[in-house]
Amino acid sequence: MVFEAAMSKFDSYVICTSPRSGSTLLCKLLAATGVSGNPGSYFHRTSISEWLAYFDLASEASTPEPDLLALIFRAAIAKGSLDTGMFGLRLQRHSFDFFVQKLAVLHPERASDLERFEAAFGRTLFIHLTRLDKIQQAVSNVKAEQTGLWQMAPDGTELERLAPPGTPVYNAEEIRACCNRLTTYDLDWKNWFEVQGIEPLRITYEALSSDPIETLRGILARLGLKRDAATGVAPGVAKLADETNQDWVSRFRLEHDIV
Repeated sequence: MVFEAAMSKFDSYVICTSPRSGSTLLCKLLAATGVSGNPGSYFHRTSISEWLAYFDLASEASTPEPDLLALIFRAAIAKGSLDTGMFGLRLQRHSFDFFVQKLAVLHPERASDLERFEAAFGRTLFIHLTRLDKIQQAVSNVKAEQTGLWQMAPDGTELERLAPPGTPVYNAEEIRACCNRLTTYDLDWKNWFEVQGIEPLRITYEALSSDPIETLRGILARLGLKRDAATGVAPGVAKLADETNQDWVSRFRLEHDIV
């Protein structure tokens, strides 16, 4: 991971990622600086009606789609920027295609996805956050789906639960399928960056979890913001990996003869 000083200030950044890559940790770190916006998954669902509901926006059935999208994007920018002047957004690959389709409806005059991003959000830094160990990532994802618990605070408080508590049960086929899906997400991001001529800032889960504050400082510097804004920021989430995760990873590697 190499950070370079920004030549000029960005207006926004987009964290391009996949589940269980540390994106919630990164979003909370960036938000806690008070200078780098309030990044979140504002377009997580593949539905305009759900976007409207998320931002508590009212609309008429006769409202043209471009007008609805303009309303939604204004609300997203306000929520993702707060009063910092910097917009932050997290995009998961599974909902990305729907998002860029609607971005094209909002800005049909632009010729490429990159041009449409910049028409919507200004000069944009793309951050590719990925996890090198796909087996660890898949195990984390499968376990979260089974237990329903996706995020927990350092004090043990549940931050994100998407289903009632369940008992985790080892399932090699689920882990294998999830590994393949996550690998495909990374490849899809890589291909999109190449098509758009984007050289993203590349960050790994492994580097982020090892030294979150130094990673945060590097991102701030790349955005043209003061590195010192990271001073005193504390990670807002706790690791959920436990002995179950390690047991599953070891068992899967042994069964599939993976060193």
